Amino acid sequence: MKSLVLEEKLRLSLRDFDRAQRMGPADVRIRIARVGICGSDVHYYKHGRIGQFVVNQPMVLGHEASGVVIEVGEEVEGLAPGDRVCMEPGIPNTASRASLEGHYNLDPSVRFWATPPIHGCLTTEVVHPAAFTFKLPADVSMAEGAMVEPFAVGLHSATKAKIKPGSTAVVVGCGPIGLMVALAAQASGAGQVLVADLSEEKLAIAARYPGVATFNIRHGSLVEKVAELTGGWGADAIFEASGSAQAFETLLELGAPGSTLVLVGMPIDPVPFDVIRAQSKEMRIETIFRYANVYPKAVALIASGKVDLKPLISATFPFDQSIAAFERAAEGRATDIKLQIVVDESYA
Repeated sequence: MKSLVLEEKLRLSLRDFDRAQRMGPADVRIRIARVGICGSDVHYYKHGRIGQFVVNQPMVLGHEASGVVIEVGEEVEGLAPGDRVCMEPGIPNTASRASLEGHYNLDPSVRFWATPPIHGCLTTEVVHPAAFTFKLPADVSMAEGAMVEPFAVGLHSATKAKIKPGSTAVVVGCGPIGLMVALAAQASGAGQVLVADLSEEKLAIAARYPGVATFNIRHGSLVEKVAELTGGWGADAIFEASGSAQAFETLLELGAPGSTLVLVGMPIDPVPFDVIRAQSKEMRIETIFRYANVYPKAVALIASGKVDLKPLISATFPFDQSIAAFERAAEGRATDIKLQIVVDESYA
């Protein structure tokens, strides 16, 4: 099948690629329609590795996808050929202890698309478990379907924060995931959402959403801004979505007594953490790793119109221009949020 293959660091090929994809009785075969380019895809392209995950052999990229079911296994119920779907890209061992305790995303044996040595979905067809394949409502486009995966990160983060109606949320970092967190927090009931970043271009994108306030950290103190916004009380939920070690210098000062801090971004190196400051406020600290049990809710929120992800799609590329799409993604343009590749024009 025609696939976008990372041959090695900084070398991509769009070519026929042979990968064994046997249909099981609980699987579906899906014709890929759209695929979004994630920061992890770009990182593998530029560096050939993320931590202990190293590209040692050619690997198909991509894990944010939508498509159309073209075949179903004999045990599959609720899905049929012709159904428009999105796919959760992490496949755990459903009998593992992590899965049985409700944390399937933490299963050590999870097989996640485009994480070495597992191939991704930037190809014409994939075989995928029906249990991790979700039907798209008629009013959710294929482009939005390919945005469910990153939005799931935001929704998982907001769920961990246990946001109450009318609460104040602060999101540090206005990249694709920071924006997803902000929209998920708003959809979860936050009355005020403030997004902070250094990039005026990205903050301008966030400011397009009614009810989302922005603050450029270059121009002042975020601590003072949050104090002004909350009458000196502090935010109820703080999301660190930048992965910047510098953010931790004042992060705990943003929270109100009894607030929740959700660590979404992943700093490269260990960061300092003021335990006593957190204790003095009885702050609850939550961490996230991808997501679990949120895909149906993410699809429902998009379908309801409460979350509009379409403005975050900066550009689309046909499949035969996939390499150009990755070259642009690697530039890191400040005005780009999400680039998508249209694998099959007939489903676009």
